[in-house]
Amino acid sequence: MTVTYEDALATYEPVLGLEVHVELGTATKMFCGCATALGAGPNTQTCPVCLGLPGALPVVNETGVESAVRIGLALNCEIAEWCRFARKNYFYPDMPKNFQTSQYDEPIAYDGYLDVEVDGEVFRVEIERAHMEEDTGKSTHVGGATGRIHGASHSLLDYNRAGIPLIEIVTKPITGAGARAPEVAKAYVAELRELIKALGVSEARMEQGQLRCDVNLSLMPAGTTAFGTRSETKNVNSLRSVERAVRSEVVRHAGVLDGGGRVVQETRHFHEDTGTTTSGRTKEEAEDYRYFPEPDLVPVAPSREWVEKLRAGLPELPRLRRNRLRDEWGVSAHDMQSILNAGAIGPIVATMDAGADAAAARKWWMGELARRANEDGVELAALAITPEQVARVAALVGEGKLNDKLARQVITGVLDGEGAPDEVVDKRGLAIVKDEGALGAAVDEAIAANPGVAEKVRGGKVQAAGALVGAVMKATRGQADAARARELIMEKLGVAD
Repeated sequence: MTVTYEDALATYEPVLGLEVHVELGTATKMFCGCATALGAGPNTQTCPVCLGLPGALPVVNETGVESAVRIGLALNCEIAEWCRFARKNYFYPDMPKNFQTSQYDEPIAYDGYLDVEVDGEVFRVEIERAHMEEDTGKSTHVGGATGRIHGASHSLLDYNRAGIPLIEIVTKPITGAGARAPEVAKAYVAELRELIKALGVSEARMEQGQLRCDVNLSLMPAGTTAFGTRSETKNVNSLRSVERAVRSEVVRHAGVLDGGGRVVQETRHFHEDTGTTTSGRTKEEAEDYRYFPEPDLVPVAPSREWVEKLRAGLPELPRLRRNRLRDEWGVSAHDMQSILNAGAIGPIVATMDAGADAAAARKWWMGELARRANEDGVELAALAITPEQVARVAALVGEGKLNDKLARQVITGVLDGEGAPDEVVDKRGLAIVKDEGALGAAVDEAIAANPGVAEKVRGGKVQAAGALVGAVMKATRGQADAARARELIMEKLGVAD
């Protein structure tokens, strides 16, 4: 049965559960010394440990543990005084050991929360746990039309990724969001991504799989408290897709229930092209994985002194930083949200650090550079221009050597690989014309070519001078000093401005 999102929300209350996997940016894997760098040839960054060969013994990555503790602290979690790893047993070709080394009933961090903001309203998302584990390998399904296993003729396996450190962050059930459930889910993942990046433990690039979200959703009839059967949409890899996956599953669940059917507990795949999900496999319960303590690894027991030292070294957390910058910059909450959504906070701050004022830094990153990033389909930080170069463009404008039109051309030149801002100015001949002789000649030509406009100005309609300034700018290819051109026009026409 087909229902609308609005109809679904009139009858049911969404219940969310979000599981986010963060790939840590360590130099080596979680339990061995193999490199984690991207781009290596298939199966070239492996060893007996991460391939699960008989007799190979794992050793815990200390930086991975430190990163887990710092994430837990930033999420306001309790840090376990003693915890251990477990074996999560299941068979899949990209799992070389036939089990995943993870944590089960004794995670390193638990009982935390993260506050997120949606249109000025703050939602507190409670954190169930954050635990350490390892990633699986990568399966490439060949011969089919979709890249999935269904319809493929064969599969290729690359174990370079097997054993890369992961932190899985699991929320408690999120209720009370109502119609805003998709927005809350998106805001939570966005806030978590900013926090992870601020900690420096991962680049958290969703498009590269460094941060992946599993979206659990169920519906309960309005006015009741019993959760419905949940589905789990796996490996959603963009903020927009998180929002769309929640919305899609709300509608699908409501349609099944209103049609008298029964929601099946299963994993599902999200399709970017349609914004819908399709069935994957029946979802296992914890007992199906036959968890038991990992016998080859000693327990992890972070000392309280070490934990407090890590707590003291935490950076300013994103939401607090945004609130501080919003006050310092004098912008509205809406404008600050736009800056956040554009990924511009870091570039703006770095541009200010390079000497630009806040207004100029915001202007260029949220204007011309945001337009170019959107046009190229990339994030702001991926543009081929540095904050120092943007600050130099702002300085050239401030010094009167460029106007905004010329500055945009300089930025285009830098982005196109023509060199630093000053080099682009020289190569393209973009400096503002300040030579009084050349500027005076252009003014004379503009007045002579527009006698009617000149008479209006002499007659007291000084606003008409704008047309003469425009003519001067056109004649000088936008390189005249517009303010000085206006002054000369008024002088030559004998009119006080």
